[in-house]
Amino acid sequence: MEDPLGAADELNRRVRAVRTEAASDPRLEALALAVSANLPVLLWGEPGIGKSAGMEQLAERLGVPLETVIASVHEPSDFAGLPIVGDDPAATGVPMAPPDWAVRLARAGRGLVFFDELSSAPPAVQAALLRVVLERRVGSLTLPEPVRIVAAANPPSSAADGWHLSPPLANRFVHLHWTHDPRTVARGMAGTWPRVTVPVVDATRSAGAIARARGTISGFLTARPGLVHHMPADAEGRGGAWPSPRTWEMALRLLATGYATGAGSEAVAAALVGAVGDGAGIELLAYLDQLDLPDPDRVLANPGAFALPERGDRQLAFLTAVVAAVQYDLTRARWEAGWAVLAKAVEAGVPDVAARPATDLAAMRDLDWPVPSGIDAFLDLLHLSGALPG
Repeated sequence: MEDPLGAADELNRRVRAVRTEAASDPRLEALALAVSANLPVLLWGEPGIGKSAGMEQLAERLGVPLETVIASVHEPSDFAGLPIVGDDPAATGVPMAPPDWAVRLARAGRGLVFFDELSSAPPAVQAALLRVVLERRVGSLTLPEPVRIVAAANPPSSAADGWHLSPPLANRFVHLHWTHDPRTVARGMAGTWPRVTVPVVDATRSAGAIARARGTISGFLTARPGLVHHMPADAEGRGGAWPSPRTWEMALRLLATGYATGAGSEAVAAALVGAVGDGAGIELLAYLDQLDLPDPDRVLANPGAFALPERGDRQLAFLTAVVAAVQYDLTRARWEAGWAVLAKAVEAGVPDVAARPATDLAAMRDLDWPVPSGIDAFLDLLHLSGALPG
């Protein structure tokens, strides 16, 4: 007898067989950027909008296993671990057994874990997940560093029995809003979907990328100290992205990864706003548009060829980036070039702007290196700070 479902299964297989094409999709690129930076990501979007499909495609492009965990149907012990009593608990203690998905990822040594329906999980489960996100521990097992963490949530208004995320948990995620493009969906129904572009770090650009990012974030927070920490007053705001020292560190990593990968500006912007929130993020993006820091390594290679920016916050960002680049690859020649760059602040009549970078640069000095001439203008300051002996 012919299988009555055979033809139907073959039809379904053919419907699911689609092709992908390279296309610009800032959502997917921002997700891949945050995953490359190894930062936990939270995708916000209405049900059925394609969050799970995006994760499957990302895992395929990265070539890693994907473990999907529906947070809303689990108990706190599923993440904290179940106690397993051994022969002599007084001598060996009681280990907390991890769930099977964590064991599979640990054995693979890399992968993506996708916590779906996070906003539908009760507060006790969210509290248990906090340790997974913060310490990467599931029971007594520590997830390997190459395991990335992504979660998804529906807005509380559309989630079954939804809760706002607790501020400690929310502040550990890069929040990305997952929306749909009707044209993309229409093309997908025709059999073609966009392909995830995974940012690849260029190792030769890493040093300059880190230095530029440090200078940018440090300069911005020096100009806007009120944005270092600002927790929203309402529950909905506290359950999303907002600025804190932790999320500024996340923004630093995202920006450095963006510089090192050459990621698109829209993707970098979405990731930065997703880390520190709309208000602080929009101000940071405006600052970035006007900053345009040169490559610090090029500056150190030829200090005399670059002019100091005119605005004070840009001057500080520029000098901080140069000193960070020296620290990343410390040699006597680069250290002395750093002083030649800082001397430009003295020539411009603003030595106070270079005070903090000068203190940091002086602390890197090898005792066998002679004191360069460019340090003369900072001697009093460095003696007071203890960076140089009196």
